[in-house]
This record gives sequence, structure tokens and C-alpha cells, in this order.
Amino acid sequence: MFVALRTRMQAWMRPRQAEDLPASLDRHRIYILPTGFGFFLAAVLGAMLLGALNYNNNPALLLGFGLASTALLSLHSTQLTLSGVRLQQLRGQPVHAGEVMPIQLRLDAQRARPRLGLVLELDSARAVFSLPDAEPMQVELALPTTTRGWLHPGRMRLSTTQPLGLARAWAYFWPHTPLLVYPALEAHAPPLPQHEGMGVRGRVRPQGEQPHHLRDYRSGDPPRQVAWKASARIGKLLVREYEARSDRDLRLDWHALPGLPVEARISRLARWVIEADKANARYLLVLPEQSFGPALGHAQRHACLRALALMPHG
Repeated sequence: MFVALRTRMQAWMRPRQAEDLPASLDRHRIYILPTGFGFFLAAVLGAMLLGALNYNNNPALLLGFGLASTALLSLHSTQLTLSGVRLQQLRGQPVHAGEVMPIQLRLDAQRARPRLGLVLELDSARAVFSLPDAEPMQVELALPTTTRGWLHPGRMRLSTTQPLGLARAWAYFWPHTPLLVYPALEAHAPPLPQHEGMGVRGRVRPQGEQPHHLRDYRSGDPPRQVAWKASARIGKLLVREYEARSDRDLRLDWHALPGLPVEARISRLARWVIEADKANARYLLVLPEQSFGPALGHAQRHACLRALALMPHG
């Protein structure tokens, strides 16, 4: 019953849907309730005031009202600790499903006053930090992942009990910033597929990848191939001749794995993409409706893993 009531209350709390960043907290988004210690102090002050009224003890009344005023001022200070806090940015590096994704959140405050004892919570992840004056602060949370594709962080709670711990103020951020989760890697995948003809020595071509030698400039050579430093030393234009590999590139083909279920195929191809990237080999990824490459490097790896992550489930 308590869980259901809490869920219904959260549904009415702001924001009620995902929001674009930057997002700022104002008085309409901050909620505050007494803590257990706050309720205890209220009971003690109530008993003190009742006793002072009963015995007509003016010093006790003065003390009770003074403590009550201090408690009320602390509630206002607790609310001001959150007011003006702003979430500027949320980002996270893609990880494979089943791994923990570290996400970085950049926060600052609109007004220059220290905000101490802030607690940011997202599911089971929790970070405690302070915002000195109005300088930005980067906070990191560890977010567990379970499935590939887009991960929506959901609502995260920012709270504080400063300065006296009598009340807890909290507010929610709900960033509309999906994070990419790569597919899980097959644990015991077979070796990379090999093609006949791999390992053949390279031959010289007008366009290639590795510098082979310098030759005299010929009409029609692109300016980007001119070796300017070498040309300046000898007084004539020299052009870099490139060597291109003639061996066949790796082909990672979705259709070559007909006996595997969809998720198993995705996990195996993801593993092969990682292995090919580690081997610094050019590879072509062929999927049912698109292909990537042949190429190598970080951009090729990300494009392939992203396409595998966003394939339809099942």
C-alpha cells in the first residue's frame, strides 16, 4: 500500500514528462517535508511551550519561540539550497549490455551561494556532492544496463537536509537524453572468418593507404598528395605514391549465420567487430538492410555496433 501511494504521489510531482536540457529548479518543483529528527524536535518544542504556558514561565516561552523560529528559518534555507540548481548536460559513453555505464552530469547554480550536502540519486546509483558558489560541478553516476539499444535514464532525484537536518527538500530532473547501449558480446565466439587470398602482398596503386615512395608530379595529381617539404628541398614538385592492399577485407555477414537466433547473431557479430578492430583489420559488416565499410578505426567500430544495437528485437 505504501509503495502504491508513493508511486501515485510521484506521478503528480514535477516534471511529469521528460524535458530538454538545460533544466532548472524553481519553487514550483521543490518539495519539502520534516525528517524524523524534525518531527522529534517539533514534539519537544510543543511540550516545552505547553509546559511554559501551564506554569506561566516567560523565559521558557521565549526559549521555545526562539527555537521554533530558528527551525522555521532552517526550512527556508533548505528550500533555497535546491532553488536555482540547474542540470546543464548529461552524457555517457556506450557500453555493452550487462556492463555498468558511467554517466556524467554537469550541474551549476544560477545564484552565487554555497549549496552543501546535495544528494543525486538515480535508481540504485547515488552521489553526494556540493556546489561551491555558482561554479559548475561534474557528477558521475554508475548506471547498470541490461539490454541493448537506447537507454532512457528516467527521473533522478536531487535532495538535501542542510543546514540543520530538520527537513528534507527534494526535486526531480527528467532529462530527455537517451544513451546508447551496445549489444552484449558472445562469451565464446569462434575466430574471425577467414577468406581465401588474405595475406597477399600489397601492390602500388594511384590511391591507397600507406605511403610507398615519392615520384615526380604529373598533371592531374591531387594537391593533397604533394610532398611539400621534400619538394622544397630539391626545388621541384614530388608526389607521394601510395600502396594499397590487394588482399580481401574481412566480411562479417549476417546472412552467413542462418542457424543462430537473432540475439545470438547480434552478439557474435558484435564480438567479431571488436576482434577485427583490435587486429587493426579492414572489415565489412553486412546486415539485412544495410552494410558498413569496408573500413577500420573508431568511426567504423561505432557505426557497426550502433547498427547492431538498434536492430529490432526478436
